[in-house]
Amino acid sequence: MTIESRRLTFRKYNDDDFGFLWSLLSDQEMVRYIGKGQTKDEQDARDFWNWINSTYGRGPDMGLMVLENKQDLTLIGHAGLVPQTIDGVEELEVGYWISRDHWGNGYATEAAQTLREYGHRILGKERLISLIQPGNKASIRVAEKIGMDFDREVDMDGIEVHIYSSYDQEGGRRK
Repeated sequence: MTIESRRLTFRKYNDDDFGFLWSLLSDQEMVRYIGKGQTKDEQDARDFWNWINSTYGRGPDMGLMVLENKQDLTLIGHAGLVPQTIDGVEELEVGYWISRDHWGNGYATEAAQTLREYGHRILGKERLISLIQPGNKASIRVAEKIGMDFDREVDMDGIEVHIYSSYDQEGGRRK
């Protein structure tokens, strides 16, 4: 099934997209709140590429996908439903990265909202999360705009991360 929003098409990475991924991973501002906040060299970018591709094996709608502008096919960033294990519990994360050239245009909110609705309505997931470092105010605003609430703080490899969560109506909590 194709995931799309008003302005964006979501598609899996293909071999021609490695340069785009590396451009995201080698931009200090882009990775400031990702993991340890460090840019990646080519080998690290290839390792991340391999991880993305491995998530596709978790299901047809899983993993980070390239976001393309429907109008001109410009690559905007990537977003997806990403399997995560938090404190031994399997969770499904609404993840989103927008390239710096496209910040401030509402793409992150549009992508995250689309994924949240898709995860709840199409995949039938009761709970979805977003993992956000507390300094990432823009990402926190996106999570809140799409109806996610602060859940709790966790330590992930020595990094403080806040979990924001969304429940479908059957889950008994706010969407």
